[in-house]
Amino acid sequence: MNALARWFGKTPEPVLAVEQAALRSDRFRLEREADWKRLEAIVTRMEKGRLSRVSDEDILALPVLYRTVASSLSVARETSLDAATLAYLESLAQRAWFLVYGPRAGLWGWFRRFLGGEWSRAVRSIGFDIAVALAVMIAGAVVGWLLVAGDPEWYGALIPEGLADVRRPGADAETLRGTLYGSDGEDGMSLFAAALFSNNAQVAILAFALGFAFAIPSLLLLVHNMAGLGAMLWLFDQAGLLPDFVAWLSVHGTTELFAILLAGAAGIHVGRAIAFPGEAAVLDAAAAAGRRAAQVMVGVVLMLIVAAILEGFFRQLILDPVARVALGSFMLVFWLGYFIAWRRGRSGLA
Repeated sequence: MNALARWFGKTPEPVLAVEQAALRSDRFRLEREADWKRLEAIVTRMEKGRLSRVSDEDILALPVLYRTVASSLSVARETSLDAATLAYLESLAQRAWFLVYGPRAGLWGWFRRFLGGEWSRAVRSIGFDIAVALAVMIAGAVVGWLLVAGDPEWYGALIPEGLADVRRPGADAETLRGTLYGSDGEDGMSLFAAALFSNNAQVAILAFALGFAFAIPSLLLLVHNMAGLGAMLWLFDQAGLLPDFVAWLSVHGTTELFAILLAGAAGIHVGRAIAFPGEAAVLDAAAAAGRRAAQVMVGVVLMLIVAAILEGFFRQLILDPVARVALGSFMLVFWLGYFIAWRRGRSGLA
């Protein structure tokens, strides 16, 4: 630089600009570095789980220090300070943000809160929609029964081919009994159970997903799905096996159909909020309803997993109709008790 100065007689402008930028960066860092170092020390101790070593003063100062670093980062970007300072501030601001605004608990903590009251509270908050979905499902089952009772040709239209198999109008009682107690082979029962679960899982997801269209597709889907159940109830009733079929279905059905009921109600809740937002804006009403419905649907997934376990293991292990009904009834009482009586936790729903 001295050689250049002697050549030009003064310090070249590019060199002067670099010197001024370096001086400005040093001054900027010196004025604020104490706060940065304090925040970094607090963040490091909290990240390592050493909360006992963080004083009350530091805890109270954490949000203020974070805002100071965020402000420094903004200035550093605007004035194009050196890259090292900029990278340091970006990293520190990101780490501090997670401590100030990030989630306070991990996955296990969230799961405990969810099962400890958030899910049951979300279900209770859509009670009206559950009543509507239940009425629609019962009506669908009745319609399906009446349709096939009047004309058995309706059976093929209501029951998918993968579910029907030998369960068709005209099948003798022994054939139908074999589908309930395994005389047609475990493979046949397992395939039917898998197809039934897959169908019901799809219905549950679609009933919720289609709720945005003013809930009309959700209602139609519930009617169609339950009409198929009504048709199958009629089929086994004609063979004198209705109690046996209900016992077979109750093992997993009380959980599976309950999950469909909640999924349909969640879809109806979203659709109703969009169609009738009240005094709120449509988007605000839909967002609030969506948060409640999403809580319900997370639980629906858990219920479907439980139903799959019941269907895959207990249904094959328990062959006595009374024991099947007892297990199904226990699961129904369990879910009702959980949703109605379990009221712990704070409300986190909008």
